[in-house]
Amino acid sequence: QVQLVEFGGGLVQAGGSLRLSCVASGRTFSMIGMGWFRQAPGMDREFVAAIRWGDTITRYADSVKGRFTISRDDAKNTVYLQMNSLKPEDTAVYYCAAAPPWSRPGTAPTEYDSWGQGTQITVSS
Repeated sequence: QVQLVEFGGGLVQAGGSLRLSCVASGRTFSMIGMGWFRQAPGMDREFVAAIRWGDTITRYADSVKGRFTISRDDAKNTVYLQMNSLKPEDTAVYYCAAAPPWSRPGTAPTEYDSWGQGTQITVSS
């Protein structure tokens, strides 16, 4: 498994922006697909965005498409989630996730085998 540490959570007003970072260690990062998920109180963990290793193809949940951008810097073992035009419904704990090496993970949490500790994002109206 890989160890993941997230940075960048906090409180922001609706319409504002935040950037999350997730630093990985313990596995060759450039061979790992990465994802972001979120979980609001009383809700299941839901997919937000993912980025593949190698070709860096991305995919997004419909609810964040056009507002959030996932990217990666393999030299820094870091994946980012830039969040713009934030809405109160984006309020949740956000988790970084890593898939097994060489895999092409999708939107299901079960496709990822390592998770960060989570960081709270609160969007006020």
